[in-house]
Amino acid sequence: MIKLLIVDDSPLMRRLLGELFAAEADFEVAHARDGHEALEALRSYRPDVITLDVQMPNMDGLACLDRIMLERPTPVVMASAVTAEGAAATLRAIDLGAVDFIAKPGGAVSLQMDIYGPALVEKVRAAASARLPAAHRLRERVRARTGLDADASSPLPLSLVLDRLRPRRRRPIAPVSSTAAEGLVVVGASTGGPPALDALLTPLPAGFPWPIVIAQHMPAAFTGALARRLDTLTALTVTEVASPTVLVPGGVYIGRGDADVIVSRRGGVLVALSAPADPAFRWHPSVDRLTDSVLQHVAAAAVVGVLLTGMGNDGAAAMTRLRTSGGRTFAEAEETAVVWGMPGELVRAGGASRVARLEDMAGLVAAAVAGR
Repeated sequence: MIKLLIVDDSPLMRRLLGELFAAEADFEVAHARDGHEALEALRSYRPDVITLDVQMPNMDGLACLDRIMLERPTPVVMASAVTAEGAAATLRAIDLGAVDFIAKPGGAVSLQMDIYGPALVEKVRAAASARLPAAHRLRERVRARTGLDADASSPLPLSLVLDRLRPRRRRPIAPVSSTAAEGLVVVGASTGGPPALDALLTPLPAGFPWPIVIAQHMPAAFTGALARRLDTLTALTVTEVASPTVLVPGGVYIGRGDADVIVSRRGGVLVALSAPADPAFRWHPSVDRLTDSVLQHVAAAAVVGVLLTGMGNDGAAAMTRLRTSGGRTFAEAEETAVVWGMPGELVRAGGASRVARLEDMAGLVAAAVAGR
């Protein structure tokens, strides 16, 4: 049985979520009304996975998540409002260690559970088996457990929680050049994707010779915030694809959520387009659809595919076609992936040219682009 702790200050949400998971044969459910009760249940109930509301009285979701990750790291799925403020808070939560998130429905919540519920169950079930990085905030955890942290027994103020989210410095890669007249890097990610994208992009140097197009499974309210965040962390220019966008070397293009991102050619130049989500594909933005669109306009030998952490199998089929057509494909290794669904499916299909730990991925991509 999967022991689930539902943390939400709304009695209605606690009831609806409790009924949703109680109907699943593999879940045992407990509830908490705020962050204080959640921390008590963390010690007494010892859940396998937690759903955590962002906005709560007494102790909000970010402060509670901070304590969870220091006291007893546990997979957490954040429940966030579909607002600009909610999107920013959700990305901060992922920095703190949350595995995934889901956008809370607005309006008459009970009428939307048929749509909202299955996706949440799928995410929580995947999160329960997620791999939390052992080294994540290790020094802080040791200090908290040995009593060296003066705030270890009480929730930190939000301002101090946010101070802990300074990006880690990563060793930069030397300038990269390519002999190819035109090339493209295609990246797919889902659960655990934002920090994985951080690790992939931040070592890459300014002047990177190829564009990078990314399909990260996310709702539309969150992909713009993700692009803005990554743009502050990397030497590359990161934008969300909300309208036809010409692809230029050194540009990183994040597909808009709840839609698909595809590559086409207009006036002889490559452009990224935001297309309505194709129901033939289960996840959006679809990695499979993006990769297949690239193969229609760019020679496979000039394409590098990267499949990072995520549940499901999106990207495995198209990136296998990319490899068999002469392209290079890299799958994140199981030992660093939060969820080894998507990259694992690529490996099992024989579609990965190389399997690599996340910290080695930027170097492999740079070497492939340089023709090494």
